Amino acid sequence: MYSAQCCADKINLWCKSRRLQLNASKTELIRFGSQSNLAKLSCTDCTIQVGSSTIQPSTVVRDLGLHLDSQLSMKQHVAKVAATCYYQLRRLRQIRQRVGREVTICLILATVMSRIDYCNSALAGLPQSTLAPLQQVQNAAARLVFELGARELVTPSLLQLHWLPVCWRIQYKLCCLMHSVSHGNCPVYLKNMVQSASASRPQLRQRLRSTSSNYFTLPQLRSKFGERAFSHAGPSAWNSLPDSIRTEPNSAVFRKYLKTHFFCSAFNVC
Repeated sequence: MYSAQCCADKINLWCKSRRLQLNASKTELIRFGSQSNLAKLSCTDCTIQVGSSTIQPSTVVRDLGLHLDSQLSMKQHVAKVAATCYYQLRRLRQIRQRVGREVTICLILATVMSRIDYCNSALAGLPQSTLAPLQQVQNAAARLVFELGARELVTPSLLQLHWLPVCWRIQYKLCCLMHSVSHGNCPVYLKNMVQSASASRPQLRQRLRSTSSNYFTLPQLRSKFGERAFSHAGPSAWNSLPDSIRTEPNSAVFRKYLKTHFFCSAFNVC
């Protein structure tokens, strides 16, 4: 933790040089790692000093609306999003009869589905058991729209609403980000995380089909956990798309074709 203490000291000095004060009450410390690696640090002093305050390590921190736990399991984030969405659904249920179906759909899209979709690319690669609470929220929202009972089948309602299941919504977000990367409409840091097949060993790959089909290379990984990183999850989702969708330059048309493709795959229709 010596480097973390040095970083905290430098930030504190930088603030003082500009007549700013680092708020220790809003400063948090978290250690990321596997369960075994975190267990090795359990007996060591991992605190840092910010001025006269001692910052204790936290198990969960919030950054830009994402709740990150020390093992990056995202279970805390999913649970908090689900709880917030259920609160909104309970409020909407009170006015469902007065506003009608169309207004209810608009309200659900604004207050519930927007929360499910926010930063959902960070949930890539998670097991279905972790994503299940979010899917249950979406099912509850569809039941509210059509006033279905708790035991009634919800799939026809999702089909009628044209809502992609949560796991497919994550893939949709990844592919949209990759489309921006492919056409240079993304931040530089995002572009630097992936590499196109044509840029990887161009002398050896210039005759391969992947160089002319806008593929991206998959990085070599040391563990299964690495598949959740955007550098792997993004290219993996992108490379699985048909050429007709992947090569579409127009963003609006691409999103339309992409949703139709995922909708057909999710519900076995078309």
